[in-house]
Amino acid sequence: MSDQNNNSPKRDNDQFEATAVEMEASGAGGLSQSELDDLVASSDTGARTPAGWVGKLILITALCWSLFQLWIASPLPFMFGFGVLDSTETRSIHLAFALFLAFMAYPAERSPFQLGLGIAVPVLLAVLFMYGMKPGIPSWWIPIIALALIAAILLGSPKSWVPPWEWALAIIASLSSLYIFLFYSSISTRIGAPILQDFVVAVIGLMLLLEATRRSLGPALMIVATIFLAYTFLGPMMPGIISHKGNTLSEVVNHQWITTEGVFGIALGVSTSFVFLFVLFGALLDKAGAGNYFIQVAFSLMGHMRGGPAKAAVVSSAMTGLISGSSIANVVTTGTFTIPLMKRVGFSSEKAGAVEVASSVNGQIMPPVMGAAAFLMVEYVGIPYFDVVKHAFLPATISYIALVYIVHLEAMKANMQGLPRAYEPPPLLRRLMMTAFIIAGICGLSLLTYYLMGWIRPAFGSAAIWVVFALLTVVYVGLLWIASREEPLALDDPNAPVTALPLPGPTVRSGLHFILPVVVLVWALMVDRLSPGLSAFWATAFMIFILLTQRPIMLMLRGAAGSGSASTSEAFRDGVGDLIDGLISGARNMIGIGIATATAGIIVGAVSQTGVGSALADVVEVLSGGNLLAILFLTAILSLILGMGLPTTANYIVVSALLAPVIVTLGQQNGLFVPLIAVHLFVFYFGIMADVTPPVGLASFAAAAVSGGDPIRTGIVAFFYSLRTAALPFLFIFNTDLLLINVDWIHGIFVFITATLAMLLFAAATQGWFLTRSRIWESALLLLIAFSIFRPGFWMDMIYPPYEELAPTQLEQAMAEAPVGGELQLRLAGLNAVGDPVEFGALLVVPEGVDGVERLTNTGITALRTEGDKVYIDDVAFDSAAQKAGLDWDQEILNVRSPVSAPSKYWLYIPVALLLALVVWSQRRRIGPGGAAPSGREQKGLSHA
Repeated sequence: MSDQNNNSPKRDNDQFEATAVEMEASGAGGLSQSELDDLVASSDTGARTPAGWVGKLILITALCWSLFQLWIASPLPFMFGFGVLDSTETRSIHLAFALFLAFMAYPAERSPFQLGLGIAVPVLLAVLFMYGMKPGIPSWWIPIIALALIAAILLGSPKSWVPPWEWALAIIASLSSLYIFLFYSSISTRIGAPILQDFVVAVIGLMLLLEATRRSLGPALMIVATIFLAYTFLGPMMPGIISHKGNTLSEVVNHQWITTEGVFGIALGVSTSFVFLFVLFGALLDKAGAGNYFIQVAFSLMGHMRGGPAKAAVVSSAMTGLISGSSIANVVTTGTFTIPLMKRVGFSSEKAGAVEVASSVNGQIMPPVMGAAAFLMVEYVGIPYFDVVKHAFLPATISYIALVYIVHLEAMKANMQGLPRAYEPPPLLRRLMMTAFIIAGICGLSLLTYYLMGWIRPAFGSAAIWVVFALLTVVYVGLLWIASREEPLALDDPNAPVTALPLPGPTVRSGLHFILPVVVLVWALMVDRLSPGLSAFWATAFMIFILLTQRPIMLMLRGAAGSGSASTSEAFRDGVGDLIDGLISGARNMIGIGIATATAGIIVGAVSQTGVGSALADVVEVLSGGNLLAILFLTAILSLILGMGLPTTANYIVVSALLAPVIVTLGQQNGLFVPLIAVHLFVFYFGIMADVTPPVGLASFAAAAVSGGDPIRTGIVAFFYSLRTAALPFLFIFNTDLLLINVDWIHGIFVFITATLAMLLFAAATQGWFLTRSRIWESALLLLIAFSIFRPGFWMDMIYPPYEELAPTQLEQAMAEAPVGGELQLRLAGLNAVGDPVEFGALLVVPEGVDGVERLTNTGITALRTEGDKVYIDDVAFDSAAQKAGLDWDQEILNVRSPVSAPSKYWLYIPVALLLALVVWSQRRRIGPGGAAPSGREQKGLSHA
């Protein structure tokens, strides 16, 4: 049962897991394996494992959920003309599964705070619902529902069995979600005019959804959603700046439950269509042994370096982050092995845990999954998935490289050594040649594959998919043959004496076939440009094929199948068992995400219904005094606060719904034109930082549970390690080159190299160590150098302003003289959506045209009106570039900024290089003879010099 209830990978050598962690627990106060299982289960998969038929029912329900999701994602319903459902119906069924499993698998927390919250929220909701009920409609049933829920909570929620009242909650909650599916046709005829039956179902559904949220995700999201529901009803009672007319229960029921504006909105739709399949794909990949493979490969390649286990922890967490949607699961998955080894080579419990936290949380910003946020961004930002991955890739990669460098600096400070390896590496030149040949081989294979696929599709038509599957199968069997020549991977005990690291070559070769499903996924997403859901389906289908066949084929290739049928059939049965376990595990991993996206839909629905987004923009502007940097800092802090205690998916939905429009609006008013994807990545980065920062940093608590260290200290150290992640959003807001926006390949490579160098220097400055321990002035200079490399235009713009200020009457002249494709910045005064006067900026891209008048017309500005020295926009064409930029009739043009020629901003790199040379020279003077750094006491004395 524990296998099916654990979110961490079930590695080939299960005995190692228990032994390693039990030994660590006896020595350093860490947790036993069963306690770690409970930790992950309580946060990700559900901590209740009842015996007998009830436990089996939970597993069967989870299995059915996975099969349902595979069915609706596949082409099969359209091929057979059966089971074709629209998005609203699938969302209804998806949430029904999540609610049923939440009440069955998650016992209610019995602490005084949780118990008080479980009672207070239904009481508050009952009062709000009765307050919002229109006169003439009976409301006596609302307190009865609330009292029934409170009674079920007070009766208790045991961990070992499911009492009758919990059965009732699970069934009623799932039926309230299925209501839209069961009564779909009749509901569609009365949108906006709910009947009493709609009221009852929606009230029950909202109350039980919030209770399921409390059980599966903790109190934070439940409290936030309840506050927004209260705000929806009590708008007239709010302070003037955030007050609104208030909404009736009829309006809330219609908005939040009956339509797709609230609970059944975009967030739950993304969970249904995309997220489930990616989580399932990760669970199956884990079950096949990929988690163990990633960890072993990372250790074989990096374990010999200074602080090698910590560097391997970073790399293995990055690879695990590709398939994991949970920071906590990532911490426990890789941390049970990496944290004890980090402690062995000299890291303290807190530092070992902090490295694991920083690297695991970074897994949430790593494409292609990004903790499911990538798919939400597709919907919210309105750009293709390929573009989301392209924009997010560079910052995530730079952040991981910088974390490896931070680990290296920590190892340098403590003079740590790597783990011994079992072979002598070849000379440097030979290693470089081998690397070059490998890179050339991969490039050649990639080109061959690309052009081969381009030939197969037109040649075979509709049968091309079977030809591609046959080729994949041939490659798969070939990689299994390579793996069969090596010994099976088995994790060693991290607390036993380490005599040698595994050999890189055999370790890498033993699991190359695990990369094939990832290749299929990336190919479908990035090359074929299939939808994320269909891409995940084909990758999952191939993963299922691997799970069913890898054991029997490996037995035959190793000649271990004996006379044949007995051992091969047993291996096949083991594969079927792994598949079923993976399907169950994937569904149980999705319980919290399904509940989170539905509850976050309440918040999104409240924002759209009340217009609180514009009110929040006013609040932020008042608090920041209109200063753009202050706005960003305030938004970052609010993102951290809102993200506390929320899973990655939910906190992105919340902070993007509330704060992304704030940055866009206030940025335009202050002359900063930020692409929407940059804003969404900004709030996403700070939302996930809440998993690190005390006092709520859940990932820090999970790492401390493994390491035996203090969780608050672990969180503080992890926060300092994560400063590089916190710095990146500010940088790509002001320098969108980091997101590869409108950047060609050559410029992109240049940006990657310079940005990586700048981030390494930033890490060195914040860690107080570069070539040796840094003095204060050296750290300050390194920060200045890093900033200047990131934003050379900041200083160059002071010397050579990139824009010329022109009077509004010169707009036509500026449009005529600007190069085609250039950008004119306009400052305008007009009215916002609610009729209040506002000033804002707008960008106009210069189109083709023989003169300024024609170019203006081509932008969509069809008429201007001049009154003395004032110029007004008199007419704007519908759906034109000008209208999309925010221009409208009767707006006054306050000024025009036209681009002027200026020297390249990269000339600034020359003085920056000289400053860096000064720091290098200063530090090399203090390094001892033979290149050795001074001892700790000497370093301490030098640092105070």
